[in-house]
Amino acid sequence: MSNLPIRTSTGEAAILEEGAVASLSSNVRGAVLRPGDQGYDEGRAVWNGMIDRRPALIVGCTGAEDVLEAVRFARTHNLLVSVRGGSHGVAGLATCEGGIVIDLSAMKDVHVDPQARTVRAGGGAKWGDLDPATQAFGLAAPGGVVSDTGIAGLTLGGGYGHLRNKYGLSCDNLISAQVVTADGRLVRASETENPDLFWGIRGGGGNFGVVTSFQYRLHPVGPEVMFCLVFYHGEKTGRALRFTREFTAAAPDEISLITVLGVVPPGHEAYPREIHGIPFAAFLACYAGPPEQGERALQPLRDFSDPLIDFSSRMPYVEVQKVLDADYPARELRYYWKSLNLLELSDEAIDLIVARVKNQPSPLTTTDIWHLGGVVPRMSDDSCAYNGRHVPFLVNAEANWKDPQDDKANMAWARGLIDDMKPFSDGGRYLNFPGFMEEGDAMMRAAFGHKYERLVDLKNKYDPTNLFRLNQNIKPSAT
Repeated sequence: MSNLPIRTSTGEAAILEEGAVASLSSNVRGAVLRPGDQGYDEGRAVWNGMIDRRPALIVGCTGAEDVLEAVRFARTHNLLVSVRGGSHGVAGLATCEGGIVIDLSAMKDVHVDPQARTVRAGGGAKWGDLDPATQAFGLAAPGGVVSDTGIAGLTLGGGYGHLRNKYGLSCDNLISAQVVTADGRLVRASETENPDLFWGIRGGGGNFGVVTSFQYRLHPVGPEVMFCLVFYHGEKTGRALRFTREFTAAAPDEISLITVLGVVPPGHEAYPREIHGIPFAAFLACYAGPPEQGERALQPLRDFSDPLIDFSSRMPYVEVQKVLDADYPARELRYYWKSLNLLELSDEAIDLIVARVKNQPSPLTTTDIWHLGGVVPRMSDDSCAYNGRHVPFLVNAEANWKDPQDDKANMAWARGLIDDMKPFSDGGRYLNFPGFMEEGDAMMRAAFGHKYERLVDLKNKYDPTNLFRLNQNIKPSAT
């Protein structure tokens, strides 16, 4: 073993003495990996196949005590830090080049209290770990739409999912959290303990510490729900978007709808061969209530026109959470997702979307229109850092492709769609779909609007040196 080249928090080259690494290894229960060690390549890999970074150290944490040691070590040696939970974030921030990865992926414990209707889960858990545990009691916490998504990144960024319009975002259902702060303390954040920190982590991302456990409020869901997934020919895209606008204006809270535009992927076994390569407009919706009511409420989406194919049915909620999993394989595709708030889904915006969709360079790409309604806008805007309750729709340019040679064309397409939508937006976005955050501080200011300065004050208090900077970063005043 020898001294270890590593990067400081500002990206400068440094050397860690072997004794320091040995001391860290002896103070944590998990494995401390460096390049060449068994498990290193698995530990540095993330979901997005575009991201290929080589950290100097990976600290495999088994509990909050290991996270404390890792954070103190990183602070003492002024190291570049990334935090790995589910590693599903599209921007690839769960790993870093030359720094230290604080890896929570082994911290997947899930404990359900069915009487209190709460669940507590470790910071490395995914919704695929949490949902089966809560569904055993007919309960669910509002999560995402892919079971491989980590609970941490989704919740800290807001948390859009199939239950959002009925029960709110993931962050709205967070009751408390354990957080390791930049100064090496383990604190509890809730409405009554460190309420300012609790406000900030609900939508403010990983800026204020490492969340080692999450406690959520649960709601009665399932075990069977009505799920709608119906595809129409892409020649009806404009009509489908106008119907989306009309349908959501009167839809009950139980319906959370995403309108998806794209091309039926060639070679995809789930679709009949005769529709492969055909452009489509699809309605994807879950009804968070009795299935028989859901069948009636979702029927207009299925009667919109003659479908290419209709996968709609009653199904277990845990299966609904897995419906999209196969479309987003880990490390096999290259992903670039960029979103923007839409203040309205106007005819002019629809025409621009239709034109842009026709020119997508990859058949794996989709354009997703998320409806945000129900309880989301009715909750207090000041309740947490998340800033987006005032918009009825979010557009997400979801570029997905295989060949690295196509990187430039696919990212340019996604950016072009977002540019087209700017006249219909307040400039904010959902920070779990941030592209690669090319706009820097300007993006963060636009995303948080009037809450931005309050978040800067919070950053000054909890992380004044910006130790936690590999995230949707809010810079402290000192930097």
